[in-house]
Amino acid sequence: MRPYLMVGQVLKPQGIRGEIKIKPETDDEARFLHLPYVFLDEQGAKRLNVRAARLREGFVYLRLEGVDSVEAAEALRGSYLYVDRQNAAKLPEGRYFIADLKGLTVQDEAGNVLGRLQEVYQAGGNDVYQVEGARGFLFPALKKVIAQVDLEQGTMTLRAEALEQVAVYDDAD
Repeated sequence: MRPYLMVGQVLKPQGIRGEIKIKPETDDEARFLHLPYVFLDEQGAKRLNVRAARLREGFVYLRLEGVDSVEAAEALRGSYLYVDRQNAAKLPEGRYFIADLKGLTVQDEAGNVLGRLQEVYQAGGNDVYQVEGARGFLFPALKKVIAQVDLEQGTMTLRAEALEQVAVYDDAD
């Protein structure tokens, strides 16, 4: 599992005092209101304390310690913001961070490896998972398809019968 999770991207400076406009990459943008700090890289090397946070029309606006001018805010444009696991959202049982799912070995209940989970598409009602392997495919993230997710072992086990009903294969005509 990755120690840092991406929660948003800096879009642009907001005003002249260093506030930045963030596109949130999280299901709960209100979580920004309680973050004590964020990181500017996946390794946690550059930590910035959050001085103020507000929400407006689906965007997050942050004031960060040390970012006190439009020029300093402009230097952050395009940057991604990360949180450590300590400040990550607490997920209910059976829910996972996308960053933790990507790269899992996907197998069926008999242990046959089907490929690796490459991408998660948030398409509406259900997420859609893309698996790359000898036979690439897409499938909806449904409980009837997913038998088990084991982050420690790095595996996702699928029910073959249910998968055949819903999967879309790359080689299908």
